[in-house]
Amino acid sequence: MSDASPNIPRRTFLALGAAGAAGIALVALRRAASAVPHVRAMTTAPTDVLIVMFDDTGKRTGAQKVPKIVKTEAEWRKQLSPLAYNVTREEGTEYAFSGPYWDNHERGIYRCICCDTALWSSADKFDSGTGWPSFTKPLAKENIVETTDTTFGMTRTAIACARCDAHQGHVFDDGPPPAGLRYCINSVSMRFVKSA
Repeated sequence: MSDASPNIPRRTFLALGAAGAAGIALVALRRAASAVPHVRAMTTAPTDVLIVMFDDTGKRTGAQKVPKIVKTEAEWRKQLSPLAYNVTREEGTEYAFSGPYWDNHERGIYRCICCDTALWSSADKFDSGTGWPSFTKPLAKENIVETTDTTFGMTRTAIACARCDAHQGHVFDDGPPPAGLRYCINSVSMRFVKSA
């Protein structure tokens, strides 16, 4: 009886196995990077983005091209709390009724916790009963980015900061008139600035 299998040295066999495992890991990483906007943003060179600027009273001060903010995972972890990192950089969600702003009724604006871009206004905030801060619209459409989120077997529209890609939350079509939109935002993704 003849042996039809080739005689491969052990070292070559181990090297081929390691190369195959590395290839599989690379494919998985590329798939993950294409599925998560934050990973895509971190792997591309910074570019300028058009942001509408607001002072701390919520007054629009004009549009300006500013550099896109791109940081390493270690830099974001150093800047943010573990929960804020999970929400903004990994698209996590805080527990309902747990964030500091879900029941905030003070006048002011909400800035991105990662880059300080003005995103939301108390004038557009409403009580949705969901346990998360809810807004009828952003301060400026230019300051957010909408992407399709197909996690958990659903199709939703995810909202992120246009300047740093920080995940904010999702937008739903069950808000009050006239637009009927509810921007459901995580408290830890933002910083509240009270109007003077």
